[in-house]
Amino acid sequence: MTKKGQALSVLIVSTFAFTVCFMVWMMFAVIGIPIKKTLGLNATEFGLLTAMPVLTGSLIRVPLGIWTDKFGGRIVMTLLMASTVPAIWLMSYATAYWHFLVIGLFVGLAGGSFSVGTPYVARWFPKNQQGFAMGIYGAGNSGSAVNKFLAPALVVGFGWTMVPQVYAAIMLGTVVLFWFFSHSDPTHLVPSHVKFSDQLKSLKDPKVIKYCQYYSIVFGGYVALSLWMVQYYVGEFGLDIRIAALLAACFSLPGGVLRAVGGWLSDKYGAHSVTWWVLWVCWICLFLLSYPQTDFTITTVNGPQSFHLGLNVYMFTGLMFILGIAMAFGKASVFKYISDDYPDNIGTISGIVGLAGGLGGFILPIMFGALVDLTGIRSSSFMLMYGVVWVSLIWMYLTEVRASEYMAHKSPPELQAQIVSN
Repeated sequence: MTKKGQALSVLIVSTFAFTVCFMVWMMFAVIGIPIKKTLGLNATEFGLLTAMPVLTGSLIRVPLGIWTDKFGGRIVMTLLMASTVPAIWLMSYATAYWHFLVIGLFVGLAGGSFSVGTPYVARWFPKNQQGFAMGIYGAGNSGSAVNKFLAPALVVGFGWTMVPQVYAAIMLGTVVLFWFFSHSDPTHLVPSHVKFSDQLKSLKDPKVIKYCQYYSIVFGGYVALSLWMVQYYVGEFGLDIRIAALLAACFSLPGGVLRAVGGWLSDKYGAHSVTWWVLWVCWICLFLLSYPQTDFTITTVNGPQSFHLGLNVYMFTGLMFILGIAMAFGKASVFKYISDDYPDNIGTISGIVGLAGGLGGFILPIMFGALVDLTGIRSSSFMLMYGVVWVSLIWMYLTEVRASEYMAHKSPPELQAQIVSN
């Protein structure tokens, strides 16, 4: 097979594998609802339940990224997926709350697959196509939507315990498929004389911290909302779990599939331009989504008049759809920053940034639940995310937008003096 054919095969099978891994990673978004009812969990406990797989999937991303640079994506991805199969199967036998939390930690290893596939896929393509290639691979985030289509049908037809059993079988089949259709290239590995500590030196660069902040929104926020939205629809609008999951997929599906488009846009217009506009779209959507359902009465010349102000299910779903598209573009654009700035260390840097995004996906659902228990306002989750987006917009303006405007007004001699002084 030619190099081009191998690259295409790697991209297709890796994207499929990541889709399955993400489907498993988001399992609690659906089965967590009957578990919550059975165990009588409050919102904070439910948030912790859904977040446990995200924790391990986040923490393991850094070593996985380093191992991918060192040993190659094919072997690391295969072993990672195989290690999750027993835990997924055991989930169906859990009965106590702590059972779900502990097993969820092992199931969460599937979430680390992103830091394996990103550098593995990127190195098969030239630099001007890496954003698009990583975007296609990242479209495996749509596994969250696949979960929302498949899991509710299994829950209604056979009970929630059937979901982990079916998912374990799917994961096992994916391991075999991936091994036979993926390829290795020794030239993609970091030279053996390079130590892990050498790879980590680039993390002193403050730009990495900024990219972590961006990714904690576009990926961490995406993961958190994907976990939270089914129960939000059930609680806020009183919908059946199947309808709630279907509407929640209107956010999850574009948030995953359109990542490839975000990669193409980032290749064409640059990571900065795409990320800047993504953050503004997120800011507007989250501002509108934050407003709680409100009833108020005012005194008029004709007597008291009562009004209701709030989003109905159609407007809410429309805003979530737009938010999902924006986050899809943002996930790709952030990793375009990484491939541009760290071409020889993609695995390590993507692991660090992926860790930040995953930790956002872990912390946010717990905070969503705590805010609901504290305030009684479901839309408080969007209020929280609105504030986080504000931080990123200000940071980006100060470090990128204002800096570029300042440098644009400098004459060539002044620019040279600025460079020398720095």
